[in-house]
Amino acid sequence: MPDTTPPPVHLDEVVEALASNPALPPALVRRLFGHRNGFGAVAKRPDLTDEMIAEIIAIDDHWLTHSLALNRHLPHTFRTALAEHPDPGIRTALAARADDAPRELFERFLGDGDPKVRLSLAQSPYVPADLRARLATDPDPEIRATLAQWWTQAPESVRRLLLTDSEDSVRAAACATYFRALPHPVPPADLLPTLLADPVTRAGAVRHCTLDADTAGRLALDPDDEVRKELAEHPDLPPPQRDLLAEDPAPRVMLHVFARQDTPESTRAAIHARILSCVPPTDWLDDVQDLDDAALERQIMGELAAAELRRLSLPWVTADPLPYADSPYVCFRLSAAMSDRLPAPVVARLLDDEESSVRTAMALHARDQVDDATAERIDRSHRPHKRSRWRPADDLPLPVDVLRRLATDPDPRMRRLAPRDPDLPVELVRALAADTDGSVRRSIATHPRLPVEELTRLLADPSEHVATAAAGNAHLPHGHMHRILTLAGL
Repeated sequence: MPDTTPPPVHLDEVVEALASNPALPPALVRRLFGHRNGFGAVAKRPDLTDEMIAEIIAIDDHWLTHSLALNRHLPHTFRTALAEHPDPGIRTALAARADDAPRELFERFLGDGDPKVRLSLAQSPYVPADLRARLATDPDPEIRATLAQWWTQAPESVRRLLLTDSEDSVRAAACATYFRALPHPVPPADLLPTLLADPVTRAGAVRHCTLDADTAGRLALDPDDEVRKELAEHPDLPPPQRDLLAEDPAPRVMLHVFARQDTPESTRAAIHARILSCVPPTDWLDDVQDLDDAALERQIMGELAAAELRRLSLPWVTADPLPYADSPYVCFRLSAAMSDRLPAPVVARLLDDEESSVRTAMALHARDQVDDATAERIDRSHRPHKRSRWRPADDLPLPVDVLRRLATDPDPRMRRLAPRDPDLPVELVRALAADTDGSVRRSIATHPRLPVEELTRLLADPSEHVATAAAGNAHLPHGHMHRILTLAGL
């Protein structure tokens, strides 16, 4: 490797990325055991030999051993050895990745004195059911609450223990409006009166209760917004309480009245206008220091309700989409676009909808009616509601001729698609490697046709993301790998 090659700007990060390079020779893998300025990524490699694993354990560096404990390919003999490690962080990492561990290892973790280890077990679906059930009586309420949130299909005896726990936090986790796994549990019918009477479980119990007029009237006046929101979704909500909740001061309660099939259209329109009127100005955060807690909460709730209003999924609209395909409400058109039974003219209209989410949903549900030009347009105009790495081209792949044309597109977001062509002409690869946009250089840094001189230059890129992507390129010559390790003193 020529000495004129510039050294990496982000040397430690490049070394960590090199540790995950699948083409790294065994001799260089071992040299990485001495790296102390990262998080021990080399110990997560799937190709570690038993001798290498033993060497890592003998070194006993915290991050190196921690990464080894997280390695899903670690043989059980070494898991058993690490289960006795004095560092609870190592044992916790080990428990978090013990997907197919033998029963004896789970029993060892179950008796661990550190609650973080047992907390990992409470979240794991791989623990044998009879062992996991013991956590329902764990002395630490956080562990019992975590079990309630994660083990949604626990045996009824376990659910009953959690639903009647003496700690509020455990009961609240066991009877909640949100769980960490699907499907959500249904409380035993005989416990529902008690759960409805308990303020910490009331919101989670509402959707499961039989709703008579007296219960609906009482819940509609509950001081907890979450209770009233759940009531607003109940399929048996009487019209008087529905109309009362339509005027609720909490935007998210109104929102769920808006989403009901039985809500009168005039009421729906009024709620829509009210929610949009609650949206704070775009610069409201500039004056956030002048707001008291109540005003700040109102601003946040108003913004959240308006965002949710645009992306509501309404199954009853999807089931009968035609009446709503031209609705003035984005969420109605979005829900209509999720149907697979729309006629071609309606599909064409929704593929050209003014709202990005509607266009995208329609494209995904009518793929046989999406040509290459439409797929490109849908991706080009995609504007996600929140940060997401997914884009329409992931599910609506573009053909090679389009990808090559996009290599010189004015929009860097579209240029990032070009490297999806594994046979991209070298002149286009070179141009993308020299692109002014760092995200484009990052997208080409792992391309198999990237010439060595460009790949080497990207190792020294000012962008850490570009440099680390280049270090992970399986076509990086061994000489360059050797030089990186030498520069790092390894």
